[in-house]
Amino acid sequence: MKHSEFRQALEDTFGSAYGRTLAAELVLVPLGNRTAAQALADGLAPQQVWDAVCQEMELGELVRWRHRGTLDPKRR
Repeated sequence: MKHSEFRQALEDTFGSAYGRTLAAELVLVPLGNRTAAQALADGLAPQQVWDAVCQEMELGELVRWRHRGTLDPKRR
């Protein structure tokens, strides 16, 4: 996942404004109590950050893999 795909996945899933708000304010425990924006700025992979967002927001597999056009995580 690229940074642009991460931003698009947030927007597609939550809408533009709420997606930006989540990235800036939602603290993600699996990422060391950082927000998505902080984690990305610290160099974490966008896929790792997206997975943490999906986990925290309890999103299903359909949403998790939508950015790749597949439900198969092996095709990342």
